[in-house]
Amino acid sequence: MPESVEYEDVDAAYLEQRTLQRSAGPVLLWGLGVGYVISGDYFGWNFGLNAGGFGGLLIATAIMATLYVTMIFSIAELATAMPVAGGPYAFARRALGPFGGYLTGLAVTIEYVVAPAVIATGIGGYVAGMFAAPPAWVEPVVPVIAYVAFVGVNLLGSRTSLRLLLGITVISVVVLLLWVVAVLPHVDWSRLLDVPPEAGGSWFLPHGPWGVLAALPAAGWFYLAVEGVPQAAEETRDPARDLPRGMIAAMLSLVVLSALVLVLGPAAAGTAQLAQSANPLPAAIEAVSGRGVVYWITTVVGLAGLVASFFGIIFAYSRQIFALSRAGYFPRWLSRTNRRRAPHWALVIPAGVGYGTILVVDALNDGRVATGDLLMQVAVFAALLSYVAMMVSHLVLRRREPRMPRPYRTPGYPVTPIVALVLSLVAMSSSLFYGGGAVAVVLGTAAMIGVGLLYFGLYSRHHLVAHAPEEEASLVRAAEAELDGP
Repeated sequence: MPESVEYEDVDAAYLEQRTLQRSAGPVLLWGLGVGYVISGDYFGWNFGLNAGGFGGLLIATAIMATLYVTMIFSIAELATAMPVAGGPYAFARRALGPFGGYLTGLAVTIEYVVAPAVIATGIGGYVAGMFAAPPAWVEPVVPVIAYVAFVGVNLLGSRTSLRLLLGITVISVVVLLLWVVAVLPHVDWSRLLDVPPEAGGSWFLPHGPWGVLAALPAAGWFYLAVEGVPQAAEETRDPARDLPRGMIAAMLSLVVLSALVLVLGPAAAGTAQLAQSANPLPAAIEAVSGRGVVYWITTVVGLAGLVASFFGIIFAYSRQIFALSRAGYFPRWLSRTNRRRAPHWALVIPAGVGYGTILVVDALNDGRVATGDLLMQVAVFAALLSYVAMMVSHLVLRRREPRMPRPYRTPGYPVTPIVALVLSLVAMSSSLFYGGGAVAVVLGTAAMIGVGLLYFGLYSRHHLVAHAPEEEASLVRAAEAELDGP
């Protein structure tokens, strides 16, 4: 509630130093949405084969696809009604107050800072796969190179970074389709069910029905971060028209691509083999045709898929941190922009935190679950928490502010956001069925959220900025509600 926080005045120069560059249309937004996520087709989804077998991952993917499709239709309405860089934080701030907005923004920040760390481990795995005996330096050094290179590109501003991301994304999609054509002649449907069932399991669900729940985070990796497109709202030329078009087109593209990868990869190489692979698409090609031309194209050019998501989510975390910092929830210096209107501190600092997270989890990991897999559990859990908050916000705003301008309205309301809400809550339980390592990292995530909430309670709630766009809109609405009251 507004009365539980305190605001400080800022001068005109404060917001002038925190202005973004408008350059995106629907095509660039499609590229941003697909680029955020396409690494999930190249790496990470196969961990779900280990958790649930092919049948478990197939069902889990259907569940998560339903969750994300319904959520994107819901978020499209929120994004056009509130086209600001805060995205999820802004939606929850308007509906649930400063605390709800901050908690949502904090969860999104954790998701977006950890997700590039997961992808960085995947990039290291793909590069290591190029060597018959990979040098020891590959996996620790390659993520550092990736962070330096793509934080650097993002520092050039959204016009440059979004156009480059679009190019990388298009290359990633083309290579993925080339991979589909190459593996299709070698498909053997019997290979889908080559994992021996455990007691109580079956060939379709080798780990039983609980394997479906355990596979949900990996299934979500096919789509995780597509919800970040609204964070480019302040860099979109016509948010009311372009945001829904770009978001929905990106989501539908991702559903098609995930279906192709999920079915054809295990059918070509075998579920058991891909379940443990650090580079599943090249591994599938190698299994059916050796290290030929398509293998090397998929490996070398296929890195573009990982790079696209790595690059895109760095863009996303910088905009979420920028918005929270501009409003005073995070330290204000994080929202300063450089001469190209890029939030430089919000790009650089989280990169260091992300790489540090890789090192910490790797050092504590007992090796039974891959470090990238454990990091994925963190990113997905934090993401699901934000999804719950956004769907609740959607329902609350429809009831509380029926006259709010909504250039786009969610089809099937209220069923659409309710489906996304329920499935998000179900998916949050998945770590309980994945083993002790996953539970431990989720508890660690909860501890990080606790520290963030302590910072809010003791400091930042007393130093918010009323003129930040997300705060100003909520304060105006609160004042109008008081005038309209009895």
